[in-house]
Amino acid sequence: MLDTFDNNPQSRWEFLADTVMGGVSNGKVSYSQENGSAYARLTGTVSTQNRGGFIQFRSELEEKLPDNAKGIRLVARGNNQMYFVHLRTSGTLLPWQYYQGSFDATQDWTEVRIPFSAFKASGRMLRSEPRPTQVNSIAVVAFGRDHQALVDVQEIGFY
Repeated sequence: MLDTFDNNPQSRWEFLADTVMGGVSNGKVSYSQENGSAYARLTGTVSTQNRGGFIQFRSELEEKLPDNAKGIRLVARGNNQMYFVHLRTSGTLLPWQYYQGSFDATQDWTEVRIPFSAFKASGRMLRSEPRPTQVNSIAVVAFGRDHQALVDVQEIGFY
């Protein structure tokens, strides 16, 4: 799976915020082009009020990953803050369960690789590391603290 955010990305990606559980964060995902390359932009205000604290854009995977996949690869830039990739698997049954890997979004486009071994489970009832063949969704997330989010993603996939 590799997405370069051209060819109707809004049909594959959806925006979600903590408002689904009573939080007050707000934002949006938009799609643009620059120098002939398409990208997704996540912007908004992340608030930890009302036990909230996230905005994200997420895609369900259409195909299973190969067993030998090593991790997530993305090309991103942002406002010099930490952002996250969340993975859901066939074992993350509850809405608040996921695997989380972090990355820094600098002002320049940068290739980021996050190995599956660097992802942390959101709870004790999950395996310590996600299995590639069980991953069924991927999300780019602004999470966990009060801040203004701005992260652009030009490519996202697996290596």
